[in-house]
Amino acid sequence: MDYKQITQEIDKKIFYPIYLLSGEEPYYIDLISDHIEERALTEEEKGFNQTIVYGKDSDVESIIQMAKRYPMMSNHQVIIIKEAQELKNVEHLHYYAQNPLPSTILVICYKYKKFPKTTKLAKLVQSKGLIFDSARIPNYKIDSWIVNFVKEKSYKIDTSTAILLGEHLGSQLHKIVNELSKLMSILPKNSIITKDNIEKNIGISKDYNVFELSNAFGEKNVLKVNRILNYFAVNSKDNRAPAIIASLYSYFQKILLLYFITDKSNTAISQTLGISPTPFIINQYKAAQKRYSAQKLTKIISILRIYDMKFKGVNASSSSQGDLLKEMAFKILH
Repeated sequence: MDYKQITQEIDKKIFYPIYLLSGEEPYYIDLISDHIEERALTEEEKGFNQTIVYGKDSDVESIIQMAKRYPMMSNHQVIIIKEAQELKNVEHLHYYAQNPLPSTILVICYKYKKFPKTTKLAKLVQSKGLIFDSARIPNYKIDSWIVNFVKEKSYKIDTSTAILLGEHLGSQLHKIVNELSKLMSILPKNSIITKDNIEKNIGISKDYNVFELSNAFGEKNVLKVNRILNYFAVNSKDNRAPAIIASLYSYFQKILLLYFITDKSNTAISQTLGISPTPFIINQYKAAQKRYSAQKLTKIISILRIYDMKFKGVNASSSSQGDLLKEMAFKILH
């Protein structure tokens, strides 16, 4: 069952006695537990029948005792264990899960990793309650996730803008949602979220960012590469060299990998390289491959490793970050 089905059931007042929400992506765990917290009980019922505890501040015995209580002037009581991965002996909740009260809704929020399915607790929840696995979204699917999220909120965003946002913010959904929510709060419904909106309100330059730098290298556009690096030199606090090199390393590694992919379909390329399946993105990689031989790409990856070590203090140079990046760029492009 996915998160939409779970939240729809909650809206219909269909509850399970135990929810075990676990996985690497905390966003959906919070989304479901927040939905239960907000919708399961009325405001009047919450005062006596809703309890939120944190794993590191609680213990299994106390939680079991609370779960065995009957609700007051309500059909249900709700107990939410946040950060359950920090609850000592959390698996001992199986003593309660053997015979859970139908009137108690126990929500176990176990973040950043999957709860082991082989444990007695997991097996009992599987038969008597609901287990939800919150998998992390792969990096190459973040742009699609952003597009769909924005669409669900009655806004629009194009793929290149979504990629820009994902490149800057990473794959943490909470962070992406927070920034998009800020934008949506100032834009009317059905608006198109543009790169200008992102630059003005989030502070991501639409022209000077690692995504555009990678494309400039892919195009062998010397002027554009140097223009972006000049911007990075002036704004070095927001554009750290190690992060820039890591992004370029990933980019050139993917281009090199193209030489070894036998299935040249867009789907295979997207899955193998871990990039967006959007045709224009894949075509950019294919075009870049034509400009760099496999031998040159191997040399570039070696260059990036050398400069990464320099920025980390190994064979350090007295040159500034900006000068070192330009020196590195020259070696890549020539």
